[in-house]
Amino acid sequence: MSQKDPCQKQACAIQKCLQANRYVESRCEDVIRAMRKCCEAHVGMKSVCCSGFSKEHMTEDKTRPPSK
Repeated sequence: MSQKDPCQKQACAIQKCLQANRYVESRCEDVIRAMRKCCEAHVGMKSVCCSGFSKEHMTEDKTRPPSK
């Protein structure tokens, strides 16, 4: 029996939000942030859902200089 991906719930929430908001990412920042948090919490686990969230993307918010 295969194990459920630990971040599948968040991945589905992103898809649902994007579809509901006509794929305007800025309207789904909260669910995208939740996905990043989940992927950070499960580093080292085999997560197909997190494969698109590289370490650079997960820490992007912390290292990006404030916009003017």
